[in-house]
Amino acid sequence: MAASRFVEQLNTQIGNEFAAHQQYVAIAVHFDALTMPQMAAFFYRQALEERDHAMMMVQYLIDADERVSIPGVASPKTDFVEIEEPIALALAQEKSVTDQINELTGIARDERDFASDQFMQWFIKEQVEEVATMSDLLTVVRRSRDDIEDIEEWVAREGGDEGPDPTAPRPAGA
Repeated sequence: MAASRFVEQLNTQIGNEFAAHQQYVAIAVHFDALTMPQMAAFFYRQALEERDHAMMMVQYLIDADERVSIPGVASPKTDFVEIEEPIALALAQEKSVTDQINELTGIARDERDFASDQFMQWFIKEQVEEVATMSDLLTVVRRSRDDIEDIEEWVAREGGDEGPDPTAPRPAGA
């Protein structure tokens, strides 16, 4: 059994991950409407990753024989003025999720819940990658804000799908 404090906070995090999913869909739609197919595809993939993160957490709770609670989420931001605004939002979101993941890991450790601590390790690694990716993308977009073709080219070259991570926890329903 997982520690009750951890279970409660992981259920909250499931909602955070679904909210991130929704925000990335909104960002993808924004770039789709701007006829930026590489940026749109990049954020659609990011949305699916966030959904999978939520479902990995769901599966962990099921495997631990704990109650799963799927919280509702607030509507995502959909209106953006500057081209870098959605990426800055995505970077801030990833930094916030990193803090949430670290808090969850701290709870598992405080409660001596070693299985939950071990489960969180993959998410810690994932967040380092996510923050770095969004930070790099924001740098490129700020540098090339007046040349969307340059942004699209960089995303096509650097922002592609790397394929599934064999070390990732299994999502529920997979």
